[in-house]
Amino acid sequence: MAVPFRHRLIEGPVRGDWARERVAGTDAGCTVLFHGTVRGQAGGREVLRLEYQAYPRMVAAELERIAAEVGGRHEVLRIALEHATGVVPVGECSVVLAVAAAHRAAAFAAAADFMDRLKERVPIWKREVYRDGGHWLGRGS
Repeated sequence: MAVPFRHRLIEGPVRGDWARERVAGTDAGCTVLFHGTVRGQAGGREVLRLEYQAYPRMVAAELERIAAEVGGRHEVLRIALEHATGVVPVGECSVVLAVAAAHRAAAFAAAADFMDRLKERVPIWKREVYRDGGHWLGRGS
């Protein structure tokens, strides 16, 4: 049986409530929330912000495939993901993943697995912006 999965792309920083609410349930003994935040330093340089671009139709299709794969490998109940597009300032959140499971080991393993695959395969690109310019970091967040 496929694991229920919800996702959305939104402009600007994400808060996390949306993803958490999508996986909530009395059957879950554990809910893991991953909040990916923008660091102020990268590679010894001061980061001012990140700028994200996405191809929404391809993002949706690939996220669905990843959710099916992760759900097939780990005993999870529900998965939800919210990802930012556009500008996300330092200290703000660009991605929130919520995974609900009956037991913590499955939820933690599924969250790590999902994020690894997201970074490898999903057509979301980010640009780090510094005081003296910026550069694109490629696929993934």
